[in-house]
Amino acid sequence: MRSNRGYQPRVEKKDAHRINSLIRGVQEVRLVGENIEPGVFKLSEALRLADQFELDLVEISPNAEPPVCKIMDYKKFVYEQKKRDKILKAKSTQVVVKEIRFGPQTDEHDYEFKRKNAEKFLKEGAKLKAFVFFKGRSIIYKDQGQILLLRLATDLEEFGKVEAMPVLEGKRMIMFIAPKKKK
Repeated sequence: MRSNRGYQPRVEKKDAHRINSLIRGVQEVRLVGENIEPGVFKLSEALRLADQFELDLVEISPNAEPPVCKIMDYKKFVYEQKKRDKILKAKSTQVVVKEIRFGPQTDEHDYEFKRKNAEKFLKEGAKLKAFVFFKGRSIIYKDQGQILLLRLATDLEEFGKVEAMPVLEGKRMIMFIAPKKKK
């Protein structure tokens, strides 16, 4: 017996709308569109009109009674819709969250190095998640962890504002800093 592993059945891509001869199961359609008198037409008459204008008959609202169809250039419509979606996607911004990890007894040099990185992240417009990780019994130094995070918040005051004060979650004390809006 042969194995079907890795076999992907071919799925044909369907259009979002039914067009021309794919509109079935109805005798009449409500027709709308440019240069057309809106009204209810027989499906064959609507298809003939679309053919006369050398355009497509596109079913817009299949659940209406009778279904609403529009005479238009379908390929152009799909192209413009994709273009519009692309522009909307480009305008939407993605929030990037960068993490910086400290230990409860982070020395001065390490702190300065991580502070500079945090400053760079905030200047780039990324959110910052700073946390102190407590290993084993170092949880007894949670006050030092809180002091460290609050010091970081005051050092980064001009680049970002604290979104959430330090909170202990399990073995981590977490604080969020959001970048300041550029003027």
